[in-house]
Parts: sequence; C-alpha cells; structure tokens
Amino acid sequence: MSDGDTNPRVPAEGGLGAPMRHLIPWHDANWWDPAKLDDELRRVFDICHGCRRCFNLCDSFPRLFDLIDATDAGEIEAVASTDFKSIVDACTLCDMCFMTKCPYVPPHAFNLDFPHLMLRYRAVEAKAGKVPFTARQLTETDRNGALAKLAPGLVNWVSARDNSLTRGVLESVAGVDRRAELPKFHGRTFATRARDEVPAANAAAPGFGREAVIYATCFVNWNNPEIGVLARRVLAHLGVATEVAYPRCCGMPQLEQGNVAKVSEAAAEVARTLRPAVDAGRTIVALVPSCALMLKSEWPLLCPDNDDVKALAAATRDISEYIVDIARKEGLPAIGPLPGPVTLHLACHGRAQNFGQKAAEMLRLAADADVKVIERCSGHGGSWGVMKDNFDTAIKVGRPVARQALQAARPFVVSECPLAAEHILQGMEIAAAATKDGETPPVPTRSWHPVELLAAAFGLNDRT
Repeated sequence: MSDGDTNPRVPAEGGLGAPMRHLIPWHDANWWDPAKLDDELRRVFDICHGCRRCFNLCDSFPRLFDLIDATDAGEIEAVASTDFKSIVDACTLCDMCFMTKCPYVPPHAFNLDFPHLMLRYRAVEAKAGKVPFTARQLTETDRNGALAKLAPGLVNWVSARDNSLTRGVLESVAGVDRRAELPKFHGRTFATRARDEVPAANAAAPGFGREAVIYATCFVNWNNPEIGVLARRVLAHLGVATEVAYPRCCGMPQLEQGNVAKVSEAAAEVARTLRPAVDAGRTIVALVPSCALMLKSEWPLLCPDNDDVKALAAATRDISEYIVDIARKEGLPAIGPLPGPVTLHLACHGRAQNFGQKAAEMLRLAADADVKVIERCSGHGGSWGVMKDNFDTAIKVGRPVARQALQAARPFVVSECPLAAEHILQGMEIAAAATKDGETPPVPTRSWHPVELLAAAFGLNDRT
C-alpha cells in the first residue's frame, strides 16, 4: 500500500504499482452490447475530459475535449453518440496513454483502459459490417504478400509514391493516400532466404549454446527480408543457433480494425506451431515490436485459456531485448563502431512492452556510439497512417518527432518499427520543405532498423 492510501482495495492516485490489464471479454455478450458500450464510452470520456493529461499524445484526445467543450453545457451528456466515432477513428492503438500518461489505469478504482475501449468500439463496429471492404483487404498481409512476390517489380512500380498515374487510382479505389510511402515487396521472402542461408553459430562467442526461433513477422518476411537476414547473422555471431518460423501474421492489422476473432485464430495457430520449440527451451524472437507485443500481451488477454498462447508469451522476446540480455549475461564478441551518429526513435509498441530503452541499449553496445533518442509517437499507427482519412493527422501527430530528427541532422534515422521510420522520413521531408532553402540539413535517403546498424558494427553488414 503506497503512502496516502486509506483503503488497500482502492489504490491511491499516483501510486507506484505497475499498470495491470484486464482480460478482453470478447466472449461476453455484454461486451458487444451497443448500449453498454455507449455507457462505458461516456464514463471514460467524462474522466478524460476532466483530466486532459493526454492532450498531446494523439488526435483522439483533442477531438474528445473539443467535442465536449463545444457544447453549451460543457458536459459529455450533451455530445451525440454518433460524434464518438471521430474520437475512435483517431486512435492508433499505440498504448501510450495507458502505459505512460493515465493515472487511472487498473488497479485504480476508475479502471480506465482507453486503447482497449477503442478496440471494443471497433469490434462492435466490425461486427455490424461497418468496416469497408477495401480497408479489410489491405490488412490481409499474408495474402497480399504472397500475390505481390509473384511480380514485385510491377507491384512496387504501381505503389511508388512518385507514380502519379497509379497512386491516384489507388487512392480512389482503396482510400490509400497518394502521398503516403508504402512498403516495398520482394520476390524472395525472409522465410525463403532462411532456408538457403543458414549461418553457423559462433562457437567462440560467450553466448554460444543459446537457441532461438526467429518469428519473421509479416513486414520482415514480405517487405524487408534484409532485416531478418542481418538479425540472424548477428545472433549467429553472438553464438545463438537459430531457426526461422513464419506460420502467419500476428493479426495486429486485424486488431486495428476490431476483428478479434481473426486475431484469436492467428494466436492459436502460431502458438500451436511454435509450442514444440518453446517446450524445447528455445526463445522466440520477434523482429518488430508490434508483433512482439501481440505475442507477449494482446494474445494472452484475448485467449486466456489457451495454454499454447500462455507458453509462447512467456518465451517471447523482442530482438533488441534479447541481444541486450545476451550482452548482460554472457557478454559479446569484439564490436566496432556504428557507421555514424544515429537518431533513434523508440517505437510505441516497444515502449508498451515496458522493458526500457532496449534499442538504445543495444546500439550503445557498439564502440563510441553516438545515439540521440526520441521517445514520442511517430503518428503512423500501422496501416492506419497511410489512409487518406488519416494521413494528414498522422503527419501532424508525428511532427514533433520529425522536427527533432531534422534538427539532430544525423545520417542514420532509425526505429525499431520500420513503418514508423519511413513515416518519420516523410515528416522530415515535409518539415524541410516548409522552411527556407538552406536552413535545414538534407533528409537521409533511407531509414534503418537498429539491428542493421549493429550488424555493421560487427562487420556483418557492408551496405551502410
């Protein structure tokens, strides 16, 4: 019981207890009841309106406050329920309000979990058939990736930001903003390359004897296999014997749209596939923070009775988290410098894992590392930020990050989330274009994942 508590069952505001999350009761009929959902929205929105600590996190909160403030009464009762949608639509499920700002998260008696309330709204909306067909198709990452790898050159030409002919059509048909940078596709996926390129574990490394399974993630598998290849080389150099597995996408894109049934299905399949490796004592290493968060946190909240899911959650580590653990417990082989000064964005879903600045710790393992950390949301929000309805908001939310990165003027802009990194570069371009010529340094031509630069410090990546 913290100082100031008068009732041990009702923790005092500002207590030192860690936030706790309740299970997501999506099998309960009350969870789906629109009237009960509306009651909960009003209860939470009223508390948020009186608090306002999250005013600068994303666009959801300013929209909420403006809606209430614009009424004559200045009270939530005067706001129409139909107006709540704009608040929900602005949420990227970054989890930063829950993890870093809100004083009323469980175990506080107010029991606020704003992101999961937004998820509930979207789930009810999805069940009612209100998610557009094209939006649903964009989240089918495995199907889209399998089709794109048949003709990646053509797909990348069509989706190129400077292709005014096709991007206009894509915007009209699919609602994808023509200005948004889109991921590229590859003909040889990470899973394919992993079968052909198997690095031997370094027997001389202090960490020799460790075994891990790399969960490829949809982005690394289909869109940037090089991240996976270099991560595997680094782990092998550290003495870790690895296999690569990719049963299917973790379901984060579907979670963003409230399709909790499909996410649960993905959880069951992936956990069942990886269970033998977990039982054999291998660590499951995820290459993208959003996917690590799904395996560790979201899946167990959706599937609390699935023993495979629980076992997988306990065995999963983010790539940066895992490498730092090796460094702390066994030590590293000799390591050189990074290829240059780094601006490092800490991804929201990395921060939501509550393990500290592991990407920064990992890069600072290199000799004389010069790493500037930016700890704020990029505004991208996965597939959310590329949509025409959201792109301007995504740029606005990410503007502080882009400005800090631009002012830092470092040659390497890095994020644990590859989509966030590309979005930051776009924000930097827009910010630079708004200034007078010559007043800002040039924007780097590409972004990086932290493990790519660590690979360079070990002499395993000659593309930096």
